[in-house]
Amino acid sequence: MGPTASGKTRYAVSLARELNRRLPEGCHCEIISADSRQVYRRMDIGTGKDKEEYGEIPVHLLDIAEPGTEYNVYEYQRDFAQAYRDICARGCLPILCGGSGSPGKKAPSVMGLPHHTYYIGTLVTREERRARIARRLDERLDGGMVEEIRSLLEEGVPSETLIRYGLEYRFITQYLLGEITYDFMRERLYIAICQFAKRQMTWLRGMEKDGIVIHWTQV
Repeated sequence: MGPTASGKTRYAVSLARELNRRLPEGCHCEIISADSRQVYRRMDIGTGKDKEEYGEIPVHLLDIAEPGTEYNVYEYQRDFAQAYRDICARGCLPILCGGSGSPGKKAPSVMGLPHHTYYIGTLVTREERRARIARRLDERLDGGMVEEIRSLLEEGVPSETLIRYGLEYRFITQYLLGEITYDFMRERLYIAICQFAKRQMTWLRGMEKDGIVIHWTQV
C-alpha cells in the first residue's frame, strides 16, 4: 500500500519474483489488485493499469466489470475472497497490491479472510512523489489517455458516471465536454492528484495511530 505514484505495482512484482526464488517447488506468488478503478475494462491508461508490468506474475481482479456499471465494496470483498481462497487452495501465496483506505478491517469476521496481514508501505519523499505525478501525468496524456476517455463517451458511458470516477476521468471528461481548456485541465488534474496522494498518506498514518504496523520501504 501507499500513495499514488509511489511504485506499489512495481514493488509488488519485484517482491513476488524475489519470494518465488525462495518458495518451495510448486508454490508461487500471485497478486490481487486492490485498485477501485482497475476493475473496469477499457479503462487502462486513466487508471494506470500497466498490465505489462506484471510480466509472468499472475494478477487477479483486473478487467472484471464494464465501465459505467456499479461495482461496490461488497462485490469487491466477494471477488477478493474467491481469488484469495483459490490462490491459497493451490498452495500459492497471495499479495494484495494497491489502495490505501478501505473497510477491509471488518472482512475477517464477516468473510473468514486472513486475520494476520503483513503490511508494506511504499514510501517516497513529497518532492519525488510530486515529480513522479507530473511525469506520469504527461506520459499518460501523450500516450492516449484523452482518446481512451473519448472512446468511453462514444460507446455510451454517461459523462456523469465518468466524472464520478474522479481525477483523470473527471477533468478529462470536463475538457471533452468543452467545459474547461486543455491547459486548465492538465494543471487542475496535477493539483488534484497531489492532493489525493496527501490524503492517502494521512489515511495511512491514521492506520498506524490505530495500531496497525506498516513496514515502510523506500522505492
